[in-house]
Amino acid sequence: MKKPKIVILGAGYGGIMTTKKLEKLLKPGEADVTLINKHDYHYITTQLHKIGAGTAADRQIAMSIPDLIDQDKTHLKKGTVSSIDINCQEIHLEGGDTVEYDYLLVALGFEVETFGIPGIKENAFEIRSFRSSKAIYHQIIKQLTLYNEDQDPSRLTFIVAGGGFTGIEILGELAEGLPKLCKKHNVPYDKVRIVAVEAAASVIPFFPEESIQYTTEVLEKMNVELHMATKILECTPEKVSLENNLEIATRTLIWSCGVKGNSILQNSELPLIKGKIPVDRFLRVENSKNVFSIGDCSLFMKDEKTALPPTAQVALQEADICAKNIVATIRGKDLTAFEYNHKGSVASIGTTSAVGKVGNFRLSGLFGAFMKQVIEARYLYNLGGPALIVNQHFGVNSESVKITAKQ
Repeated sequence: MKKPKIVILGAGYGGIMTTKKLEKLLKPGEADVTLINKHDYHYITTQLHKIGAGTAADRQIAMSIPDLIDQDKTHLKKGTVSSIDINCQEIHLEGGDTVEYDYLLVALGFEVETFGIPGIKENAFEIRSFRSSKAIYHQIIKQLTLYNEDQDPSRLTFIVAGGGFTGIEILGELAEGLPKLCKKHNVPYDKVRIVAVEAAASVIPFFPEESIQYTTEVLEKMNVELHMATKILECTPEKVSLENNLEIATRTLIWSCGVKGNSILQNSELPLIKGKIPVDRFLRVENSKNVFSIGDCSLFMKDEKTALPPTAQVALQEADICAKNIVATIRGKDLTAFEYNHKGSVASIGTTSAVGKVGNFRLSGLFGAFMKQVIEARYLYNLGGPALIVNQHFGVNSESVKITAKQ
């Protein structure tokens, strides 16, 4: 009997953890599993701000996929998906390769939403992937180097757009990382401006007032300039235009203002709602028995009006149920309905501060920063056990990840 082919698109949180779960659930020889990813590394999305500010080694954030999976059970195919043919059950890759499947998981992740603001797509730097975050670091080094040549103050002005979790994390990391980079490149740090711009009335507007106040105070102590209730109107290579006729000369705008579904989905026959794939309570694509979707590119409605947010926590919980349901489908067994259990959220603001909420408990300060580390360690444990935790904290090598980054 022909073994069924399971194909997983994307090695982000959802894709890699579904792969790991399938390796445990499937019997030897029960199915062929292929994981398709554009890179041969998996990166920790919630730590990308450290790569942008240069405060972490590449291999602490980007880990080799062959080292994470069981290569006797899973085949890694490096490639970029160009289209998905549902009728023929084929995945088409850039370069012409075609991969057939019997069961498909679409876990392609997100793209950045620019809201149509002029110049953002062309000129802003994104915390979207390891590659795009590394480009932020290269941009910072470039501007520090050029400042020594022309003393143009715009080179030392770094704007972060977006006051959500990603925004405050990169702000905190810049405030801690830039003094060291300035010292290394003989640039006076007192000339540096770190600016936060948020359209809402405050940072982390979805959090309690106490958390907002704490975050604001920490950022102000870090000498971050806060422009709240302010929209960005345009971005050019030399400046950012804001509401109220305000312009800030800068060469570096870091964009963290929203996400949308992967544009690859447009080249498929999958149903889409606002660029995302609607799924049923078993995480199957609507009107499909053999195609599943999880993570940022899927649309799971927790009630009639509200969809689950595109977070790592959602993707990880979906991965566990999705793997079980793929195996159950192959075996003709009953499927398990997915139920999301929100366990709280914590965002770091540099090394020694964080803000968050777990259950009814509000976290902040050093304890919050500790809990952030616990959450990250738990993910590493689930991904590779105690050995991976030890390696990532103490044994990681200094090898740079080979990428072609925007300079």
